[in-house]
Amino acid sequence: MAEYKKDSIKLTGAIGLGTGVMISAGIFALLGQVAELSGTWFPFIFIIGGIVTAFSAYSYIKLSNAFPSAGGIGMFLVKAYGKGTITAGAALLMALSMVINQSLVARTFGTYLLQLFPGDQADYLVPLLGVGLLVFAFLVNIAGNAFIQSFSLVASVLKVAALVVFAIIALSIGGFSFVPETTGSAPDVTITGYIAAVALTILSFKGFTTITNSGSEIVNPKRNVGIAIIVSILISLVVYLLLAFSVSSSLSLQEIIDAKDYVLAEAARPALGDAGVWFTVSIALLATISGIIASVFAVSRMLAMLTDMTLIPHRHFGMPGSVQKHTLVYTIVIAMVLTVLFDLTRIASMGAILYLVMDIIIHVGVLKHLRKELSVNSFIVISAIILDAIVLGAFVYVKASSDWLVVVVSLIVIAVVFFGERLFLKHVDEEDASNDKSE
Repeated sequence: MAEYKKDSIKLTGAIGLGTGVMISAGIFALLGQVAELSGTWFPFIFIIGGIVTAFSAYSYIKLSNAFPSAGGIGMFLVKAYGKGTITAGAALLMALSMVINQSLVARTFGTYLLQLFPGDQADYLVPLLGVGLLVFAFLVNIAGNAFIQSFSLVASVLKVAALVVFAIIALSIGGFSFVPETTGSAPDVTITGYIAAVALTILSFKGFTTITNSGSEIVNPKRNVGIAIIVSILISLVVYLLLAFSVSSSLSLQEIIDAKDYVLAEAARPALGDAGVWFTVSIALLATISGIIASVFAVSRMLAMLTDMTLIPHRHFGMPGSVQKHTLVYTIVIAMVLTVLFDLTRIASMGAILYLVMDIIIHVGVLKHLRKELSVNSFIVISAIILDAIVLGAFVYVKASSDWLVVVVSLIVIAVVFFGERLFLKHVDEEDASNDKSE
């Protein structure tokens, strides 16, 4: 994989990277889970999630304009908190949430591909196909920036166009009715469930951070990073809404929940028949492939930057090549492990919890340490913190009631990350002090 190349990613390429990550598992795997938590009118939850994401994106745009860097989140945290445990821990949480998203995309790929084959399938096929996709993403990332941005751009345009066409056809068959299908029974929904559902929609928008992690490689980053983030979020929101309404008008809420892991394919059956299923699955495969390639591209560079800043431990394990190649291998291996061990619902839940914790830390850093330097609007940043905290609290509460294990695992991961980083940085300081004395 090539070293960082300034001006190697154009504005269109940056938008392709952002939408490539967002419009992947974000709609194919999470739409059904959002419906399960929020009920009949779940499409509107995506609007709320988009609004919350917009408040969050403000801080990232301000940071990207001031400190464009291939380290993205890691560099932003250094500017806010210095090279300490908070910076290293929060940056690693971000990286882990992105790797978790990769495993979510990988399992979504396997789940949708199997919809082409009728009958019950062996349980091991979904993780096996997901691992195969991760291997493919590794090989593509070795090819370097130019190929990745070209592939991401073409794939993003194709899948957005195809998804919009699918949504419009499905809506036209239903007479463009935006009123949800109400046949069948549906579970009761609480206000906490609505708020918790927003957490998953935020996860479906978090791909915009992929753009910030390639800041120094984007042409004219102080202008184009912000534009790419805004455009990517808007494109994704429009696509999400069209698809959510097309699904809600084709299937009852219970049918959506029953088929939550492959809901778009299921919605295509009554609307377009078997041809619609093939068409939808083809889009899903394209979306997940482009999404995982873009995500691996971003997180491997972020980890390389954190390694260069001596914020995370690194071992070569006898591998040749640059640190970037090593972090690419680590990213793929961890994603493979998660793909094998966890199902889609638990993967999404862990990703949402880790991301929201990191996001709050970013906003607090901007407000507390960089408010004057960045000339930020304090109201927007404080609103982002409050919204994140409310959504995170509701999501943890709901998950603790229905699946306490995922909450416990997430809390353990957060504790291990910060405790481990504290020990590592203490070791680094001791080594630096020892080297100074020997000199």
